[in-house]
Amino acid sequence: MDNKPSQQPVRPQLPEPTLRRLPWYLAYVTMLPPDEEYVSSTRLSRDLGVDASRIAKDLSFLGVKGKTRMGYNVAELENALTAFLDFTSRHRAVIIGAGSLGAALMRDNGLSQYGMEIVAGFDVNPALIGTQVCDIPIYDVADLAAVQRSTGAPIAILTVPYQRSQQVADAAVAAGFKALWNFTPVRISAPDNIVIVNTSIYAHLALIYNRMNSAPDNQ
Repeated sequence: MDNKPSQQPVRPQLPEPTLRRLPWYLAYVTMLPPDEEYVSSTRLSRDLGVDASRIAKDLSFLGVKGKTRMGYNVAELENALTAFLDFTSRHRAVIIGAGSLGAALMRDNGLSQYGMEIVAGFDVNPALIGTQVCDIPIYDVADLAAVQRSTGAPIAILTVPYQRSQQVADAAVAAGFKALWNFTPVRISAPDNIVIVNTSIYAHLALIYNRMNSAPDNQ
């Protein structure tokens, strides 16, 4: 098995809000009936709740332009989005923290549909070390660097208790990982050349609770 990470073409660095919307567009066009050749920006705007001018600007970053009175060619749009988002390539990753959340991510077949291959899990719990979750081996955190070298995985997913977030992030960077997907509620820090994406379940819970509590029918 070739453990070297694939060489990916350099892509333009898009604004984060644009990057967050591109998967919406891709999901939308992939669900259109196969006989629909074009989709208008007006329809995209209505169904996705995004201003038509914003959609046009987002897609212009990809070199995609609509045709007057016709809209966007569905096949071309889907191909451009798929190629740019790189969901069809394989991106190896490891889970640090193989408890309930980490194990759930390892069991999630959906990640593989978007190009992410979980190749290893790590934990400090002796009861978990040496076991497997969906055929994914669980190692001691002390083996981070060795497993990173053997797998070539560039991405580390952090699902550890928040008290250990920064410590684990430091260990992952020292082990050679280039990107950290942080599921803890703590804002971790790393050198500028390390990609950090924070996905706080608790922050979204706070948003849900606040919006429910402030809704007019709850007053």
